[in-house]
Amino acid sequence: MSAIDTQSQANETAMLSVRGLAKSFGGLKAINDVSFDVRPGEVTALIGPNGAGKTTVFNLVTNILARDAGRVVFAGRDLANLSPVEIANLGLVRTFQSARVFPGMTAIENVMVGGHRLGRHSLAGQALWLWRAREEERRTRQRAGEMLELVGLSGFAGMHATELPMGAQKLLEVVRALMAQPKLLCLDEPAAGLNDTETQELANLLRAIRKLGIPVLVVEHNMSLVMNVADRVVVIDSGAIIATGTPAEVQNNNRVIEAYLGKEDHGAS
Repeated sequence: MSAIDTQSQANETAMLSVRGLAKSFGGLKAINDVSFDVRPGEVTALIGPNGAGKTTVFNLVTNILARDAGRVVFAGRDLANLSPVEIANLGLVRTFQSARVFPGMTAIENVMVGGHRLGRHSLAGQALWLWRAREEERRTRQRAGEMLELVGLSGFAGMHATELPMGAQKLLEVVRALMAQPKLLCLDEPAAGLNDTETQELANLLRAIRKLGIPVLVVEHNMSLVMNVADRVVVIDSGAIIATGTPAEVQNNNRVIEAYLGKEDHGAS
């Protein structure tokens, strides 16, 4: 078997297993027989040209879009017929291309929202502001502050989230998702809008997440980021996977160079 496969083989130990994913919009086949695995403790990157179908794959995996065919298994459970909220509650947590912050809330309050699903106390207990509920709130705020410090945003903790620069809002969304203690973190173009310093902070965060043992599936256009943090790369073009492999293997694959990297270089000339 070639070092770079056009389709991942079934892997019972995979945290996420996608098989035969397909989706059409009208007469256009947007996703065609997409299959790949996300392994425990690894960063897997999904890359490809603009319009290749990467975000559509994310939306199909999390049931934001209904798939025409295919099977998605997360942590041993088939995700068919589950709502996006139910999927998130299982521990598959995702972000979106455009930063989504809660208006009227500060940066630290936005991050604290991510820990809400882990709260142990009832609404009644929180309403009465019992001691244990107050202690839980204190711990959540402390952890949120540590998350902000991790990505260099501690100075913005008390600022309204909508007043932050777009790059900072993107980082805020990532750490808010991390606050939910996901079993798998799916990031849709997290580096979009980030400057070089923020991109480096994101790279450091992804490495830290991997050290915690949390697998990451990331859609990203920043090739420098992908090649420096990903363990495995899945390349999609025109809705179909054309290669999978390590960053080094993908960089040297002729189909990838022609379909993606070559187009990028040509556009820059």
